[in-house]
Amino acid sequence: MKKIHYTKPSVGELEAQYVLDAVTHGWGERCYEYITRFENTFAAHLGATYAIATSSCTGALHMGMAALGVGAGDEVILGNTNWIASAAPINYLGATPVFVDVLEDSWCLDPEQVRRAITPKTKAIVAVHLYGNLCDMDALLAISAEFGIPVIEDAAEAIGSQWRGKAAGSLGAFGAFSFHGTKTMTTGEGGMFVTSDKALYERVLTLSNHGRVAGSKRQFWPDFIGFKYKMSNVQAAIGCAQVERIGALIERKRMVFDTYARTILELPGVSMNPQPVHSINGYWMPTVVFDKALGIGREDLIAAFNSQSIDARVFFWPLSSLPMFEGYLVNTPVSFSLCERAINLPSYHDMNDEDQQRVIAVVTDLVKGRSAR
Repeated sequence: MKKIHYTKPSVGELEAQYVLDAVTHGWGERCYEYITRFENTFAAHLGATYAIATSSCTGALHMGMAALGVGAGDEVILGNTNWIASAAPINYLGATPVFVDVLEDSWCLDPEQVRRAITPKTKAIVAVHLYGNLCDMDALLAISAEFGIPVIEDAAEAIGSQWRGKAAGSLGAFGAFSFHGTKTMTTGEGGMFVTSDKALYERVLTLSNHGRVAGSKRQFWPDFIGFKYKMSNVQAAIGCAQVERIGALIERKRMVFDTYARTILELPGVSMNPQPVHSINGYWMPTVVFDKALGIGREDLIAAFNSQSIDARVFFWPLSSLPMFEGYLVNTPVSFSLCERAINLPSYHDMNDEDQQRVIAVVTDLVKGRSAR
């Protein structure tokens, strides 16, 4: 039986053409050519003013938080349902992550829980757009304005998602993106810091170059300790090709989701990624959540998919359940419930209908089997 993987990238002749050019000619005076082009075209796609290509989304978050002054003694609020990359930079800087619950329908940060968690130590709020779903940016930006606390958008999984006509990652103080090989667009590994705040951009630009200020008259003179999270010109060449194809890449992910949704959402007791009327969901990772009454759990899901040679990608564990955050006091029943009864479905650009029907059959059999009891 053919193995169905949960995701893989879409790369082709255009990417190969640009990479060959970067490898052959992208040195000396052209050593930053593709990087600059990638930054400019990606920022333009988002409607943001500035962008800095990075080696990862984690690096973009780390530098952005540092530029906002996050440090020892500070607190940063984020949802307990997240991948650790959203929380790790907080710890890198000596600050404390504060985990709050997520909403049952979007699986994203609950604004009311954010409000309750704010203390005099709160330095920032990290809004993670999970699996392409969007946080309630109206509510979070209102909280930001009321308390003077910046909202950071972790849009690693939200390429193609929009909130009231604005691209995910372009609404907060800054946005961070991932171009890992699993994402809608890829550079293999890599990320991007984006903002429309000139002062913040200049601060991150200096941080990204080992603390060397642009235009300094002294060569190899850092003014303070910075970071090394740069992307290579070769990776950026792939990114340039991907941006040229980004409309088609996003549209194909949405088509894959729609094929799943037409059948799966007809089943009783299941829900999938929401798309509120004022938003567009890029649907990076189609996800099914099973109602508690069905009694379908994590191990049932893994076993059922594995038996059909389909990769089972489990829903993120609550961050507070991980060993490095042991002892953190949390009250997040939704986060702990979701991870036990949800599964990410395979989703990639060249996935054919036959493969999708195999995935749908697993979900259908699970639900009908439980409903018949």
